[in-house]
Amino acid sequence: MASISKSPLDFLSNNSVFSGLSDVYTSFQEKRAKLGLSNPGTVETVAKEVQRDVLLTNYMFTGLRADVTKAFSLSPLFQVSHQFALGERQPPYAFAALYGTSKMFAQGNVDNTGALSARFNWAWSPGSVTKTQMQVGTGQGQDITQLEHEFTGADFSASVKAINPSFLDGGLTGIVIGHYLQSVTPKLALGLETVWQRAGLTQPPETAISYVARYKSDDWVASAQLQAQGALNGSYWRRLSEKVQAGVDMTLSVAPGGGGLMGGALQKEGITTFGAKYDFRMSTFRAQIDSRGKLSCLLEKRVAAPVTMTIAADVDHFTQQAKVGLSISIEGNGEELQMQQEAGAQSPSNIPF
Repeated sequence: MASISKSPLDFLSNNSVFSGLSDVYTSFQEKRAKLGLSNPGTVETVAKEVQRDVLLTNYMFTGLRADVTKAFSLSPLFQVSHQFALGERQPPYAFAALYGTSKMFAQGNVDNTGALSARFNWAWSPGSVTKTQMQVGTGQGQDITQLEHEFTGADFSASVKAINPSFLDGGLTGIVIGHYLQSVTPKLALGLETVWQRAGLTQPPETAISYVARYKSDDWVASAQLQAQGALNGSYWRRLSEKVQAGVDMTLSVAPGGGGLMGGALQKEGITTFGAKYDFRMSTFRAQIDSRGKLSCLLEKRVAAPVTMTIAADVDHFTQQAKVGLSISIEGNGEELQMQQEAGAQSPSNIPF
């Protein structure tokens, strides 16, 4: 009687253990889909509504600045910009170029001191993006290499990032960071951040774990992050009306003092910041005040279609210092871009920034 050979797939399909695991996984995926969970974003943007939209941390500047940007194409997106600045911690001149399609994003920046920075992102699929960032400075210790891969699922986000990794001398040095954020209900998301770092082969590695939570309602968002070093960060954002947003961000750090934990001597330090954002028809106004007595405000006004003026100011009542910044941004479009706009062309919306 001739024997019939079976392939490994036939064996696995007839195996009761594998079949049982497959049924459990299928049932779990069906129940998971019925919950109606959405993607919660990433751990790095868990408080984006407050820290990136309302507060002025990413917008403040001092001195004078002028930005001239010219776009040559919408699809693919290609533009160059020149920046002239006169103020602290700003190079007098910087040139930048940007190129983006639905699969890739590339950006380069060089200033008058010779410092060079570059970004390159590649989208393997809509939910899988590899990001690279390099910086070459003119001083010692200013060179940075960062590699990251981000995976975005229907109801979760995960990423692995390596900063200045090195495999020389038979060992790994640098910093490795892992992020994971999962939606557990339609409004609640929980996640964690793990950090592994090693400065040299003669030094032992250090690890740390932070926990994050995000709750999103219809018109407000609350988030919290507990870091391994003993710091707690909480934020709350609320939309008061169609044009008004408000938010509060609080950071509290607790560290052992000279007496140590056994002696009960703890050093506590915290700061709370309140901010508001007003969107008008042709301008946006942001203002914030923190618990240390520092008041800041920023006004962005579109003077004409290609010209935007920005005025920034802050007053520190404790140190008796005040700073002011003024910026003018001009956007110029070439003839080819105007022809694309008249034809109804738009830049790709899924550029992997």
